[in-house]
Amino acid sequence: MIRIKEAAVIAAANEGMDAFVELFYNATMEAIGGSLTAESMQQLNADQITLLAYCTYREEVMDGGHVQLIHNGYGPFIFLNPFAKAMRLWGAKEFSKLVYSGRKFYEENHEALIADCTDDEFMAMFEQYPEADDLDDEFIEMEEQVTETVARYIDEHLSAFAEMEP
Repeated sequence: MIRIKEAAVIAAANEGMDAFVELFYNATMEAIGGSLTAESMQQLNADQITLLAYCTYREEVMDGGHVQLIHNGYGPFIFLNPFAKAMRLWGAKEFSKLVYSGRKFYEENHEALIADCTDDEFMAMFEQYPEADDLDDEFIEMEEQVTETVARYIDEHLSAFAEMEP
């Protein structure tokens, strides 16, 4: 079980939703040794895995968009698992729809996007797949609201994410 000091939760909540989500993400990653693998996922429940998926998605898309997310090998984790459904159940309905749109893009383009390539070839992918820009832009517009929804879900289901320590 993941344990987080109650004082850390309160401090992160006072700092804002990003810090609150990050606290639970970091504690979860630390609990599994810093690496998300098929083996380490078995130590987590569905909510914890969904949190890791959201934070991975957010980090990758905010840094390099859907092209980078898929190129870095996260496509199956995000698009071939029930992540979109979980986000809908957490209350992020519009984001869930975006993830389903991203799945379509992934299914149509993943072979080319995951191929080994030079840095120049990778950078050229951003020009070759303008539809990824639309997905990226849509997420950027909703990111703050989605992160707030994730933070609220964690707050309302604390025991699913960690045990609070005094």
